[in-house]
Amino acid sequence: MNKATRRQLLAAAPFAVAAGVGPSRDWLVNTLDQDPEPGPRVRLEDVSTVRNMFAQFQQMDVMQGGGSGRLALTEYMNNHVYPLLRRTHSEDVRRALCVAASEQTYLLGWMAFDDGEHGIAQRYLIQALRLAEESRDAALGAHVLAGLADQATLTGDPAEGRRYAQAGRHGLRGQSAACLADLWALEARALAALKDKTATARAVAESERAFSTVDPSTEPEWAKFIDRAYLHGEYANAFRDLDDPASAAEHARESIHDANKQNRARRGALSYAALAAAHLQKRELDAAYKAGVRTLELTRRVRSSRCVEAVQDVQRRMIPFGHDRLVADFNDRVRDLAA
Repeated sequence: MNKATRRQLLAAAPFAVAAGVGPSRDWLVNTLDQDPEPGPRVRLEDVSTVRNMFAQFQQMDVMQGGGSGRLALTEYMNNHVYPLLRRTHSEDVRRALCVAASEQTYLLGWMAFDDGEHGIAQRYLIQALRLAEESRDAALGAHVLAGLADQATLTGDPAEGRRYAQAGRHGLRGQSAACLADLWALEARALAALKDKTATARAVAESERAFSTVDPSTEPEWAKFIDRAYLHGEYANAFRDLDDPASAAEHARESIHDANKQNRARRGALSYAALAAAHLQKRELDAAYKAGVRTLELTRRVRSSRCVEAVQDVQRRMIPFGHDRLVADFNDRVRDLAA
C-alpha cells in the first residue's frame, strides 16, 4: 500500500469522528508513512508474539487495575511494538501488525484512564483508533470508540460520549455482538447522565439483547472483559444516575455476584459503590455503610483511580446523614485509604 492510498484509507474510514485530535493523528500518519528502517523483515510469528503479550497485559489490567502494569506495557510498546511498524513487512503482515498494535495501544490508553491520566489516555485512544483504521478492522475501531465514549461521559461530556457510542455502532457492521452490547451500555450511561429515562431503559434493553447473542468462541481477545459482571455494573451506574435505586441495586448485585466468582476486585468495588449509592438514595444508611466498606476493602487490592473516585462518591453521598456514627467511621476508613 503506497502513501497516497493509506491517506485515502484514513480519510474514508468510518471512525473519522475522532479525527480532530491533530497531534496524535499526525504522529501516527508520520510513523506509518515514513520509509522502512533497517532490520529483519517482520513476519506473522512476530505479530503472534505481540498478541500473546496483549492477553497477559489485559488480564493484569482486569485483575489488578490500570496502575499495576501500565509502565511495563509502555516500555514494551515503545521498545518492541512501535518499532515493528517502521520495519519492512508484507501487506498481510502489516494489517495484522496494525491490529495488534491498536489492541495494545487501546489497552495502554485504558490503563492511563483507569490511573486517572485522562489527557494521556485520550492520546493513546486516538492513536489506537488510527491503527484500527489502517488495519481495516471495523470491530476494533468500534471498540476504541467505546473507550472514547466511556471517557467522555465519565469526564463530564455525556453528549460527546453518546456520539462516540453511536459512531461505534454505525461502524461495527455486525462483527462483534459483545462490542455492540458494550456500545449500547455506554450509550445508556451517557443518556442517564443526560437524564433521559426512556432512552436509557431502551439502550439497556438493546445491550442485553445484543449480549444474549454473544458466542465467546467467535469474539476477539479484547472483548473478553465484556461479560455479565461488567455490563450489569454499567447498567447499575446508569440507573443510579437516574435516581432509580431499585433497578440500580438489582443490577449491582448481579455484577457483584459474577465479579466475586472471578475474583475481580476492581469491578466488584465499582459495583459495590453503585449498590451503596442505591441504598443511600433509599435512605438505608446501614446497608449503604456495609456496601461502602466492601468498596473500600476491594479498592485496597487494586491500583485504580476509578475505584478511589467511587469510594469518594459514596463518601459525598453520605454527607446528608450528618454526624451519624456510621458516617464518621466510614470517613475514618477513607482517610486511612488516602494515607
